Amino acid sequence: MQESSFIDWRRVAVLVAGNALSLAGDFVLLVALGWTALQIGGAGAVTTLVLALTIPRALMLIFGGAVADGRGPRFLVLRATAARVVVLTAGAAVVLTTDSLWPLVVIAVLEGSLLGLSSPASGAMITTLATGDQLVRANSLYGTVLRVAPIVGAPIGAWLIATWELWHAMLVVAVVCAVVFAGLLYVTSGMVRPERTGEENLIRRSSAGFRLLAEDRRLRWLFVSAFCLDLAFAWPLEVALPLLADSRSWGVGAVGIVVAAFSAGAMAAGALGALLAHRIPLRARLVASGVVIALGIAAMALMPSVVALASVAVVVGAMCGLNSPAVVTAYQQASPPARMGTAMATLALSAVGTAPVSIAAFSALSFLIGVETTWVLCGLIALAGPFAAMRALRRREVPVVAVREPSEAEPQEPAEAQPREPALAVS
Repeated sequence: MQESSFIDWRRVAVLVAGNALSLAGDFVLLVALGWTALQIGGAGAVTTLVLALTIPRALMLIFGGAVADGRGPRFLVLRATAARVVVLTAGAAVVLTTDSLWPLVVIAVLEGSLLGLSSPASGAMITTLATGDQLVRANSLYGTVLRVAPIVGAPIGAWLIATWELWHAMLVVAVVCAVVFAGLLYVTSGMVRPERTGEENLIRRSSAGFRLLAEDRRLRWLFVSAFCLDLAFAWPLEVALPLLADSRSWGVGAVGIVVAAFSAGAMAAGALGALLAHRIPLRARLVASGVVIALGIAAMALMPSVVALASVAVVVGAMCGLNSPAVVTAYQQASPPARMGTAMATLALSAVGTAPVSIAAFSALSFLIGVETTWVLCGLIALAGPFAAMRALRRREVPVVAVREPSEAEPQEPAEAQPREPALAVS
């Protein structure tokens, strides 16, 4: 019997719109803080600021998932969003009176911590608004927002910091967070807090996501799939692309064209997925798209012109727009509802934690074998992603047991049903 599914489009739309505003505000703040830090202390100050934002965010992801499971997503997202309004308003008052770096670092630490705490709760909350084969539609819509936010937020942040001052940008983002808070009040109305069993402390609950990976084969392979694709793609897009454009005398404009082409493909596929993803077979969304991504990454390094490179980037972006929501949806459907927060926190770490590793490892390797060769190698490594996804979709094999045929004199008892592992909901 096929699993029933539903989607509350009104609340999903409000939640996604709120996340769009919040993410755009994050990029406004990132650009404004980064430019101000550059004026104060140069490249070293920018590095300090980025570390102050990213390290607490990665650490708080783990605890955020545990709190979301123990106290409920509503408890966490409302308090974290309200705290961001307070932090940004108070921070605007502080930076108005001083030109030092330390207030920016403190604001970055607090912002990163609050974003890390609330991120798993958002991922867990969407599973209460959409279920079954409708969940991938909600995740596709959310994935489209992830692509749009930097495109909208970064230019606004640059305009604000060029026209006014940092405290103006911070107040704008504080107002945005207040609007997001109002939307979350509507989305989370009626959501009840889970019963507190008192069996596990916060530290033990925080490691539940890693225990799930150790215990559940399907989750483990889905995590590996996401990790391999993220690992293989971070360095080519962020480091190798500018190096390749410079070595071929294409100019910095080529970087913008290729990134825009990739984003356009991803947004188009995400928007299409919000309408039709539930009608596309799961194997196509997870495995076939991953193969195209891997081959596309390798091909991008060999393209002879900007037009050819941008054309491949559109295809890779479109496949990412299908693959990413499919991985998230499959991971959510395979995770226990009581551990959804920690499960989503663990999956988020595969993206947050891989970018620095990818950039450091492949940058060092490129000095030895060259940029193009390393880029092609990244494509080959990405092939492990669809292979892992294929393993995740395999049913667990039931051992064959030899059964003695009963004789006519012996009464034949009805066979006992063998337990089966539940399969992922396949559209």
